[in-house]
Amino acid sequence: MRRIAVSSVLAVSLWGCSHAPSTPPAAPPPTSASQPSAAPPPAPASSAPPAANAVDPAAVQALQKMGAYLQTLRTFEAQVDLSGERVLQDGQKLLHMATAKVDVQRPNMLRAEMRSARSARDLIYDGKTVVLYLPEQKYYSKAPFTENLDALGNRLQERYGIELPVADLFLWGTPQAPLDNMTSAMNAGQDVVEGEVCDHYAFRQGNVDWQIWIATGARPLPRKLVITNRADEARPQSVSLIRWRINPGFKESRFAFTPPQGATEAKFVPLKSQ
Repeated sequence: MRRIAVSSVLAVSLWGCSHAPSTPPAAPPPTSASQPSAAPPPAPASSAPPAANAVDPAAVQALQKMGAYLQTLRTFEAQVDLSGERVLQDGQKLLHMATAKVDVQRPNMLRAEMRSARSARDLIYDGKTVVLYLPEQKYYSKAPFTENLDALGNRLQERYGIELPVADLFLWGTPQAPLDNMTSAMNAGQDVVEGEVCDHYAFRQGNVDWQIWIATGARPLPRKLVITNRADEARPQSVSLIRWRINPGFKESRFAFTPPQGATEAKFVPLKSQ
């Protein structure tokens, strides 16, 4: 049985980043020589800059509300269109695109089909075994696994360096939701994403800025995510658009894997311990 290393799968995770609005500089005090002792007049309230690094509790609560709703979904399909920037050594940016289609049946069944011009990957989990299949090369690897979906993403990343698309969808609404280390959280108003009115929020966590657009109304689904990496001087971004189908009827075979004719099994290669 051939042994191959498993490289990182298409990265379409739901924790994001984007530029927060810049803070306007305060107006300089008057410098008129005819009034040397006069105190500068106070700036109008409308021109006062917003507080820096403020965490608005309402923005955090919007994430918690979104997470609580996501946890109520027993079955769903998420179609993700991702565009991401790659920065060359001279600073030039190249934009690449990829897609992921993720079918989920809680608590422990998933099928993710990830496609780009460079690769195709299928990840299938039936609650007992997780399989990574490369349809173009006809190689597949499998490993036993029995935990729920909220643990699947972390385990795959830690053991094999495989990144599960939109992995944070399974963490929102749980104690593992990525809500720590926030230094900024704000409501940025409303926008329309593919015809749907959404509330727009912006956050900063460490070297990551991120924005999320959450549908208004009774179904607060995340519809768009923008991620900016502030650790890189070029500030590369990724943009994810998410389309939803709620409560689809999946056949049991959707989460089963039968090796196609001519497919070859290849062992998962665990990451070396640091």
